[in-house]
Amino acid sequence: MGKFAEGFLIGAATAAHQVEGNNIHSDYWAMEQMESTSFTEPSLDAVDHYNRYEEDIRMMAEAGLNAYRFSIEWARIEPVQGQYDESEIEHYRKVLECCKANGIEPVVTMLHFTSPKWLIEKGGWENEETIGLFADYCRYVTEKLGSYMHYVCTINEANMGLQIAAISERFKKQMTAKMSGLQKADAARALADAAKDTEGSVQVGLNMQKMMENMQKQGEENRKVFGVPTPQIFVSARTPEGDLLVMRAHQAAKKAIKGVNPSLQVGITLSLHDIQAKEGGEENAEKEWKEEFLHYAPYLKEDDFFGLQNYTRSVYDADGICAAPEGAELTQMDYEIYPQALETCIRKAYKELNIPIMVTENGIAVDDDRKRVDFIKKVTDGVANCIRDGIPVKGYMYWSLLDNFEWQKGYSMTFGLIAVNRETQERSAKPSLSCLGSL
Repeated sequence: MGKFAEGFLIGAATAAHQVEGNNIHSDYWAMEQMESTSFTEPSLDAVDHYNRYEEDIRMMAEAGLNAYRFSIEWARIEPVQGQYDESEIEHYRKVLECCKANGIEPVVTMLHFTSPKWLIEKGGWENEETIGLFADYCRYVTEKLGSYMHYVCTINEANMGLQIAAISERFKKQMTAKMSGLQKADAARALADAAKDTEGSVQVGLNMQKMMENMQKQGEENRKVFGVPTPQIFVSARTPEGDLLVMRAHQAAKKAIKGVNPSLQVGITLSLHDIQAKEGGEENAEKEWKEEFLHYAPYLKEDDFFGLQNYTRSVYDADGICAAPEGAELTQMDYEIYPQALETCIRKAYKELNIPIMVTENGIAVDDDRKRVDFIKKVTDGVANCIRDGIPVKGYMYWSLLDNFEWQKGYSMTFGLIAVNRETQERSAKPSLSCLGSL
């Protein structure tokens, strides 16, 4: 017998925009094409998962995985407000059928960061109308595809907007400190240093330096592309009102989904850090945990499960967040490699929510796959410890199945269990794929 009992879901995760390619009706596609873009490169064909999903799902099954978390792209389903594309519904039906044919349990996410461009033109994720529009989309997808599903995540990392707001504020403070008294020639270096210091503290691919350099130009171009100077995409810095709007959108979507198919298991995912305190940092750590997780808990306790996403820890002292310890090994994303973090997050989240947990993302971006294998073994030991202590953990989804498009950082981050030659789109399984499948 392996590390986990029969029925435990061992799988990998992707997001539609990061792997499918040619998501031309989405807000991200529009931003990638802008002259003053913050993206290091556009997604273009991505890794062509849209056409190669059968090969990718088969590789998972052959390696021993039994679950696949992926997202359905709203911008494909509803490219124009109120106009649904039946051919795209048929595409995702085939993906779901392919999962079933290969013994893979699909875990479907309705929104993984990207939105239709038209939604952002209407005010995006700070517009009250978005709640109903998102619920309508989820209802439609469930009517068409609900019989093929069992687990549904409404929204990916619903707390990301507040994390972006916090990191933006932290970046500005660091820039003010670093720029004080500097000559103009040193300003670019200070900007790069501040960007590096902050990017490693948020669990998404950001390019802070380019964002700050292009801010003025982007405002002008945003007016042309979206009709507003500051488009409220899902990962924009969130206001408190926008933060509540996301929770209400989740609840409305869950109601819509359950109204069509009450048997579906519905949850949401949050991005969590293992928040730790040095002496004197207890108050800062407590405040951060409340903002990152606790204030969402009342909106989630009636869910069927909680999607937990974790990559590393955050350590606080009396002055705020600390840099990674000297000598600590970092990933390509500048996260500290700290596999113990996931077990702590599971325990803390379950203590508060008391509902089943599914690890919907966890992984590391490294060149050396031996480090990934070691990470997977250690982190899943922690998951097994939680189950042994009676915590109902339903599954573990490694991020990610494929080396893919890491948002503003482009294709330079290698999280995948499968390598992709982007010139030929040829797939090559890494040893970590079979390692995960053998657990």
